[in-house]
Amino acid sequence: MKLRRSMLFLPGANAAMLSTAFVYKPDSIMFDLEDAVSLREKDSARLLVFQALQLPVYREIETVVRINPLNTPFGHADLEAAVRGGVDVVRLPKTDCAEDVELLEREVERIERACGREVGSTKLMAAIESASGVINAVSIAKASPRLIGIALAGFDYVMDMQTERGDGTELFYARCAVLHAARAAGIDAFDVVWSDLNDEAGFLKEVDLIRRLGFNGKSLINPRQIELLHNAYAPTEEEVEYAGRVVAAALEGERKGLGVVSLNGKMIDGPVIDHARRVLQRAEASGTRK
Repeated sequence: MKLRRSMLFLPGANAAMLSTAFVYKPDSIMFDLEDAVSLREKDSARLLVFQALQLPVYREIETVVRINPLNTPFGHADLEAAVRGGVDVVRLPKTDCAEDVELLEREVERIERACGREVGSTKLMAAIESASGVINAVSIAKASPRLIGIALAGFDYVMDMQTERGDGTELFYARCAVLHAARAAGIDAFDVVWSDLNDEAGFLKEVDLIRRLGFNGKSLINPRQIELLHNAYAPTEEEVEYAGRVVAAALEGERKGLGVVSLNGKMIDGPVIDHARRVLQRAEASGTRK
């Protein structure tokens, strides 16, 4: 199980950040070729990202590239650079329907074959940024076995809904729709960025909400949000202690060849055991919650 609590955005045109961001240790790093890059910097940013993907320091961390949409003058060139550069995951912005993902998958496979990369090794992620995308979230989430997750992008979504960011009420339906679609497809769900870097309390309140809803993690725009996010996602000591007993009971059941495992008189099934393993994984990654 791959942890994806934090996905740190990096502007593709910022050479200094591209070569040093690994030190912040997010779960995933996202090189952005779309909104964070001006039109006059698109070509240079694409080249910088291609070179960054070759750096040995990024071999131990999951890399993601947000390309421009394929119906723009930049999308296909971005995709060529990302796949040929060896990116782990391609993030497609403004995904409105399953056909958007299917087109992306066909293009990725074509490039993989052309450059000798193993077919299927490039994973995909779809960002939903419109009312149409939210309505089609289930079909989008199930559109390709390469998808590792779907994300909600808040700014474009609220613009499409003719509203604005507020206390989260404006995102409630979309968050639930994206989360249910991801779970139905067996993939991860990622929440929107928190853009007010001076409002730490607001950030933590939102993180607590999306953690309790069930999101796997959140897109971030500043490295100082990483530790806050990881701590919020860290389990409590009590949760770790119980998870340890669940996993130990499951292993004992496997050793004895038991079909049903119980703990303190209560049956524990597969989902409970999987949850316990995720709790231990988060504890191993960031300790217990402070």
